[in-house]
Amino acid sequence: MSKRTDVNELGEFGLIEHLTKDFGLKNPSSFKGIGDDAAIIRNGDKLTVISTDILAEGIHFDLMYTPLKHLGYKSVVVNVSDIYAMNAIPKQVTVSLAFSNRFSVEALEEFYQGVKAACDFHNVDLVGGDTTSSLKGIFISITAIGEGEKEKLTYRNGAKEGDILCVTGDLGAAFLGLQVLEREKQIYLSSPGVQPDLGSNEYIIGRQLKPEARKDMITDFFPKANLIPTSMIDISDGLASELFHLCKSSGLGAILEESGVPIRPDVEEQAINFKLDPITCALSGGEDYELLFTVTPSDLDKVKYLPDIYICGEMVKAEEGIKLHTKGGNIHPLKAQGWVHFGND
Repeated sequence: MSKRTDVNELGEFGLIEHLTKDFGLKNPSSFKGIGDDAAIIRNGDKLTVISTDILAEGIHFDLMYTPLKHLGYKSVVVNVSDIYAMNAIPKQVTVSLAFSNRFSVEALEEFYQGVKAACDFHNVDLVGGDTTSSLKGIFISITAIGEGEKEKLTYRNGAKEGDILCVTGDLGAAFLGLQVLEREKQIYLSSPGVQPDLGSNEYIIGRQLKPEARKDMITDFFPKANLIPTSMIDISDGLASELFHLCKSSGLGAILEESGVPIRPDVEEQAINFKLDPITCALSGGEDYELLFTVTPSDLDKVKYLPDIYICGEMVKAEEGIKLHTKGGNIHPLKAQGWVHFGND
C-alpha cells in the first residue's frame, strides 16, 4: 500500500519546500526563486519582484461578516504587502476569480470596487487576470508585480548576529477583530433577530476586514532616513512565526523582548475580555501586515527617530535559540503557533 502523508505534517512552508525541492533556476533572468516574500526577475537596471496569493472562502474569509468591497481591498493589500517586505514598490496586479452561481454581476462589481480602491491607494495598475466558475464559494488569486533596486532589495536571509530587531505599527488587533466578528456571527446564528454589538471595536474590526500594507515605510520613511534593513518580512502569520522564518533564513537565533512588542491599550483590554493573553495574540494572531525587520547596530539612531517603529529584540547565534524575554524578567523558548493553512475535511 502506498504511503499517504497528511499535508499538516509538513505545514505550509514545509509543503512548498518539499514539492519544489527538485526545481532549480534555469534562466539567468531568474534572480531569486522560492523561499522569500516574493520572487525576483532581472529586468535591465531594475529587478522585477513578483508575489502571488490565493484566498479561499471559508478558509481565509467568511462572507457572513466580510463585505465584498472590503474583501477586494484586502485581497490586493495582502499581496502588495509582500512586495513592500522586499523593500520594493508594487506596480501592477492581476486578479483571477473562481465563483459559484450565487454571485451576481452586482456582487462582483462590489468586489472590484474594493480592488480599485486598493489599486488607487497603492498606485498600482490592474493589468490582467481570469474568471471561471466554481462549484462552491469564491476563490481569489492575485499576483502582485513590483520593482526594486538591486542594492536596496531586502531578503529574509540578510540578518547578522547583533542586528537589532524592529517592528512597525501594532500587533494583535486583527486577530481580536476576528474574535469579535466570530462572536457576533454565533449570536446571530442562534438568534437572528439580535443586532450585532460591535461596541467600540471599530479599530480592531477594521484591522481584520480592511488591513493596510506599510507603503509609508518603504516609499517615505526608509528612503528619507537612508535606511536599508538587513532582513525583512511582513507579518501575515503572526510575529513569532515570521521571526522563525527570519532566523531560519539567516541561520541565527533571536531574543524577542516582550516589552518591545507594540500592543495598543484597547487591544490589550479586548484580549482580556476574551480571556486571552495579549502577548499571545500579538505573537500568534496574524493578519497584521506590519513589517518585521532587522538593522545593523550602526543604524540604531536612524530607527530611533522614525515614527511607528519599535525596537523589539536582537539577533543572536543560532545555538542560543529563539527566545522571549518577558516583562517579568523570565526567558522562555518561543513557539511559532501562527496561522495553520491546512485544516481537516
